Amino acid sequence: MTEAVALREQYRAGKTALLASLAGSGASTRGIHSLLRRLARHTDATLRHIWQRADFPVGCALVAVGGFGRGELFPNSDVDVLLLLRDDSQVEGNPALKSKIENFIGACWDNGLEIGSSVRTVKDCAEEAARDVTVQTSMLEARLIAGSTKIFAALIGELDRVMDPQAFFVAKTLELRQRHNKFENTPYALEPNCKESPGGLRDLQVVLWVAKAAGLGKTWDEVARNGLATAFEVRQIKANEGLLSLIRARLHLLSGRREDRLVFDLQTAVAESFGYRNAPTLGTDVSSLPPEGAVSPRGGPSANLAPTLGTGVSSLPPEGAVSPRGGPSANLAPTLGTDVSSLPPEEAVSPRGGPSAKRPMIRASEALMKRYYWAAKAVTQLNQILLLNIEERIHPQTAPMQVVNERFFDRGGMIEVASDELYQREPHAILETFLLFQTTPGIKGLSARTLRALYNTRGIMNAGFRRDPINRNTFRQILQQPSGITHAMRLMNQTSVLGRYLWVFRKIVGQMQHDLFHVYTVDQHILMVLRNVRRFFMAEHAHEYPSCSQLGAGWDKPWILYIAALFHDIAKGRGGDHSVLGCLDVRVFCRQHGIPAEDARLIEFLVGEHLTMSRIAQKEDLSDPEVIGAFARRVGNERYLTALYLLTVADIRGTSPKVWNAWKGKLLEDLYRYTLRVLGGRAPDADAEVESRKREALAMLALHAEPFQAHKALWDSLDVSYFMRHEAGDIAWHARHLSRHVGTAKCIVRARCSAEGEGMQVLVYTPDTPDLFARICGYFEKAGFSILDAKVHTAKPHKGSQGYALDTFQVVSPTLADHYRELVAMVEADLDRAIEENGPLPSPGKGRVSRRVKSFPVTPRVDLRPDEKGQRWLLSVSASDRVGLLYSIARVLAHHRINLQLAKVTTLGERVEDTFLIDGPELQQNKAQIAIETEILEALAS
Repeated sequence: MTEAVALREQYRAGKTALLASLAGSGASTRGIHSLLRRLARHTDATLRHIWQRADFPVGCALVAVGGFGRGELFPNSDVDVLLLLRDDSQVEGNPALKSKIENFIGACWDNGLEIGSSVRTVKDCAEEAARDVTVQTSMLEARLIAGSTKIFAALIGELDRVMDPQAFFVAKTLELRQRHNKFENTPYALEPNCKESPGGLRDLQVVLWVAKAAGLGKTWDEVARNGLATAFEVRQIKANEGLLSLIRARLHLLSGRREDRLVFDLQTAVAESFGYRNAPTLGTDVSSLPPEGAVSPRGGPSANLAPTLGTGVSSLPPEGAVSPRGGPSANLAPTLGTDVSSLPPEEAVSPRGGPSAKRPMIRASEALMKRYYWAAKAVTQLNQILLLNIEERIHPQTAPMQVVNERFFDRGGMIEVASDELYQREPHAILETFLLFQTTPGIKGLSARTLRALYNTRGIMNAGFRRDPINRNTFRQILQQPSGITHAMRLMNQTSVLGRYLWVFRKIVGQMQHDLFHVYTVDQHILMVLRNVRRFFMAEHAHEYPSCSQLGAGWDKPWILYIAALFHDIAKGRGGDHSVLGCLDVRVFCRQHGIPAEDARLIEFLVGEHLTMSRIAQKEDLSDPEVIGAFARRVGNERYLTALYLLTVADIRGTSPKVWNAWKGKLLEDLYRYTLRVLGGRAPDADAEVESRKREALAMLALHAEPFQAHKALWDSLDVSYFMRHEAGDIAWHARHLSRHVGTAKCIVRARCSAEGEGMQVLVYTPDTPDLFARICGYFEKAGFSILDAKVHTAKPHKGSQGYALDTFQVVSPTLADHYRELVAMVEADLDRAIEENGPLPSPGKGRVSRRVKSFPVTPRVDLRPDEKGQRWLLSVSASDRVGLLYSIARVLAHHRINLQLAKVTTLGERVEDTFLIDGPELQQNKAQIAIETEILEALAS
């Protein structure tokens, strides 16, 4: 027992010392592989001690497999081992052997080794490897730790015998594709998995696995010697592998567990372990940017300079490059900024578009993630090049190549350059590659030779390349092609050509967005919006956006929207209004690329106003003719309105799969329709609109055989605002359920599935009380519903009775689609009881805050101001979302006897931006206004 305790303490002390050196290594990637190998050797030594004490029969062996088999071990990774037995061994029929195995595994755990163990004979291993590619992959890296060398050699021989390089290659590439699909085929997730995500360590491991299976090399140097990679590519692979390995090791160390995801909770801690600190942006000279992919011989930024990342690109790590000496000093804060002085004149941004005097604070986590994204992007490119090269060795191309033109061939559906020096001799051919990718039938990608040529010649895409009229014409042609724009732009971004040609785009590659609703980096969001716009013009996607597809069918120049999508967020991260700065950028682009003046004005309008329609639809009262009239004057004509509507829908849907919903779609469509009427010459006429809706509602009531004039008592008690804020279908539904209950003291609650196909509509008719809205909000949040919209109306007293509230709510629930009948019945019964409860309002509960909100909290903001007529007040609230938030606000309003007329609840990911139209006597006093704002701020912060 004493010996076991000593062994355990020895292992723990050794591991602790190694991890301490990892914690103190700063940003240096140079020693990470050495440290991981030392940790593996230290674990080997402990396993050998335990193996020797276990006294296994002669002829058995202990073998490291999987990641441990590579001879490297991350701090909290499993120790994968294989207990290799002779073929004549029978565990079940041999109690002594079974006991030894159980004692060995137990001793490993007792000594702090988190092992993943398997027990097999050589025959078992060969059969399992032939059946299961995962087992075959694990054993491909088998390494003898202790025991019989003879049986280990027999294992290797059997594994070689059952290995089919071609089948293994197909299996691993399919597995890679499925894994990439799981992560949405992008390395730019905001919480990437540095091992499994596209561009992660697994992508590099796949290359070595298939190379080793095909006998083309076990290490990167052997791969290069076999002609699969150039010396430059191998240097880049090693540098980026070192960075990813260091990040993964730090994640394990800081989390205390096997954590491979750069989750928000850990990003700042990992960044600080690299020496990054939160700092304001500094100016940047882009002229000093080293060639993409080049590794600085001195290992990174000067000790006296603060490296910059982002909008000022001079200090961006060369795409894929990692400094051998580890990058930034521990005392320096990588920053973001822009210094346009070194840009060529035609690319320089106007002084008004330069860095804001109020420079944004750059998070340490943002600097780290930018570095990670560049490395992951390079790994993605190199993985593609090497896998294509290996595939050509394993599956040689037998069919002759087809000539595309004098510069390119069609090699089995892949564009192949005619010579490796093509781009050096004819730089115009770089953009021509992507134009051919769009326009040549049967082409599905670029060959390894073409990808390598692009990767190694990015340095020639300089200011002169961007100024070249031929290149500008080619890029314009790419944008104006009738199809293939999404794939072409994504491929250009993957190969770094897009950022090299469109210099302002390069500044936002890998730029994080800390706004709680964008789930993509800026460049990926832009490409997602571009994809959404493209789908408006594709018949096969008409079911996704019916109204947008209908408008797209009549639109003559889709490329106008493509350019607007490309530039709408391109100025993010510079510290000013990105819409204003984006206008300056797109104006220069249009002038340089010969875009007609009329089209250029529309594009600039779209970039500058791309947030306007969403803001008005989700925050303002669309029943107010003045709101619609002001928006109509802002857009000016139907063409501008249609273009802005299409871009707005594409933009919202491109932020996150969770942000868009049918209710937002309805609000935007309503705003489009109302504005279109005004632009068509139909002046806003509330009386005419009300009469129209009443006639339509009466026609619907007739279909339900409602008694003649049954609706009259209800409608006579409601004012114009009610009819302006509700569609005819809603008005008819209300009348059917309430006409028999006008003036009753009974609370009426009715619910139905929303006509928009998502969520539930809830109708409440009850004697009015000051705290009614708060009680309803409290019920919905307690029951797990989220309120999207609320319309509150006070009906006139009926025959001496008190005033009545007629409130309607649009709510959603995660379980609504599967259990809508039960939930409708539940709401109609339970909400009635909640409303009729007497007594003070209960205190709001402490809502759980998500991980993301904890990492990127939104500073609560409250704004209270009178509307343009001075009759009502607009209360705007912005805060991080949590359960009970709306109830907390409603409780404050009820306390001050504030009447709520309209509530528009906008949830953007995990941020809420709510707007309330209110009135009440206390709002006429400045002191009371300050008290209301203060109490709401306290409620938001609690």
